[in-house]
Amino acid sequence: MGRGQHVRLTPLPSRRSWRAKGDELGSTRPVSPSLEDDAQKQAALGYILDAWEEALHDGIEPEMLANAALFAALSDLVGVYGEDAVGKMASRLSRRIQHGEFTLRRTQQ
Repeated sequence: MGRGQHVRLTPLPSRRSWRAKGDELGSTRPVSPSLEDDAQKQAALGYILDAWEEALHDGIEPEMLANAALFAALSDLVGVYGEDAVGKMASRLSRRIQHGEFTLRRTQQ
């Protein structure tokens, strides 16, 4: 995505929505996020998208940004929830990717 091009993203689930009884990441029984959480999610996404655009403008390759973002996100989640909970969440990513949950533009094969 080049400078000035924007993709409309759906809101990210808050950490609170990932938790259920027992505080396990990736639970199938989400807790409703508050309005404050929604505002923080939108602000956080804005910061990430701004930094992403700036890095692209500075010549950083999108693949490098994506790998760095995944590392930073997973490191933070492990620090908050622990390796077991994040490992369980990450083990479900393959299915979610294959079902197109993270595909912004579909291509014909």
